[in-house]
Amino acid sequence: PLDPELASAIVWFDAYVTNVDRTPRNVNMLIWQNDLWLIDHGAALYFHHDWLNYQERAKSPFSLIKQHSLLKLAGDLPGANRRLAPRLPVERLAAIVNLIPEEWLLGEGRFAGPDEHRRAYVEYLTSRLAAAPVFVQEAVHARTQLL
Repeated sequence: PLDPELASAIVWFDAYVTNVDRTPRNVNMLIWQNDLWLIDHGAALYFHHDWLNYQERAKSPFSLIKQHSLLKLAGDLPGANRRLAPRLPVERLAAIVNLIPEEWLLGEGRFAGPDEHRRAYVEYLTSRLAAAPVFVQEAVHARTQLL
């Protein structure tokens, strides 16, 4: 059995990074040596496959959260937001984005270069965090519909 606080944190995180791929048909979680591992985040941050309107999409409620495999167990999504959002100040987000290899940031015609591309990631992630009340409310609503 998964602790409701951890389930809430995972659902919050997946709503934040818009992970469409932690559903009953593909949970992308493993238990190894009694520890839970979240794996395969290839379907997260899907906005970066098309940067059109990414600033607006950062503010989305993320309706696909209703398919999350842990949503029923996530009994304290507002609490997860209170615990997790402060752990992601813009400086930490920028440090994480700065770890992206430059080669991965080349070729996106929308940006003048890797530095501008990195700034767009940080802008998206900080805007998404500011929109946390919107995606948390969406998850709470979706959970209510399941129960």
